[in-house]
Amino acid sequence: MPDRSFLDWPFFEPRHRDLAAQADDWAARTVPALVDHRDVDNSCRRLVAALGEAGFLRYAAPEDGRFDVRALCLLRETFARHDGLADFAFAMQGLGTGALTLSGTAAQREAVLPGVRAGRRIAAFALTEPEAGSDVAQIALSAEPMPDGTVRLDGEKTWISNGGIADLYVVFARSGEAPGARGLSAWCVPADTPGLTIVERLDTIAPHPLARLRFEDCRVPVENRIGEAGAGFKVAMATLDVFRSTVGAAALGFARRALDASLARTQTRKLFGAPLAAMQLTQTSLAEMATAIDTAALHVYRAAWTRDSGAPRITREAAMAKMVATEAAQEVIDRAVQLHGGEGVRSGSVPETLYREIRALRIYEGATEVQKLVIARQILA
Repeated sequence: MPDRSFLDWPFFEPRHRDLAAQADDWAARTVPALVDHRDVDNSCRRLVAALGEAGFLRYAAPEDGRFDVRALCLLRETFARHDGLADFAFAMQGLGTGALTLSGTAAQREAVLPGVRAGRRIAAFALTEPEAGSDVAQIALSAEPMPDGTVRLDGEKTWISNGGIADLYVVFARSGEAPGARGLSAWCVPADTPGLTIVERLDTIAPHPLARLRFEDCRVPVENRIGEAGAGFKVAMATLDVFRSTVGAAALGFARRALDASLARTQTRKLFGAPLAAMQLTQTSLAEMATAIDTAALHVYRAAWTRDSGAPRITREAAMAKMVATEAAQEVIDRAVQLHGGEGVRSGSVPETLYREIRALRIYEGATEVQKLVIARQILA
């Protein structure tokens, strides 16, 4: 049984404890049969459909437009502990439509979110470009108004999660109202829109559906704009404000599984006639792993609780949560590899799989170094 003692912390309500137990039971029964890591596209399609059928996607695309960030974090942590693709499939439905949930019109939300919530449509968040990653203000993909009431999109996006399998993309483009960050707008672009093509699928050390997209004379109706003209940067940052702390929660899930595997390994593996866990050096490693996990969890769930308590922005708290949790998880998993010895680097073993999964979390949705800049700017302000 997983350790759920942290659910007794005052951050949570009874409904959160019930949700965590429900998600853990569902994932244990359902996820292994849905996932084939040799076929990530179809695995994600199956997972999204199953998550929708089970009702979990109502937290990723809430009908009332209000995110329960503690629930999002608990679900990401739980799914990540079972399988990285399960977490990915859940999280991208939320991130992909977060801009619509937070800033879309009632008509836009009604047109898109029910299908996403049911697991019938797959969403993607298209922010990053070849020359604009952490520095969103450098986005170059253009959005030019046309006489026929459409907007013409031209340019590229890259490292887009769900790229190639998504039914719709929330695309951030330069609409030109002002220089830099003040001249961006967000658009909902159906995947079958003429002029939108998948030019490259991107392989990574922990396989997920990722792609480079090209927009060439890609026309979308002006009413597909999400939020006000020129408000794209604010829309993107508000979305990341919600989901950045959930990245830390996914890292927690990976770290907890690494600790569980290490506890089992060190209590059964014999060294010099005694269990590995009897050695003080092993006990030191286990203690440091457990402490790092609790420290990260406190940051993650403080950020989530703060947002759920009504704070309009949690920029500092979310940045701290992501930074602390992803860096801690990397260290915990590295220790797990070491404690497993040769088994820890065997392809397909739990520590080796987690080692590949955790590395990307220190980069996407703002690399650790960028989180440090965000935190510094917040405290200097």
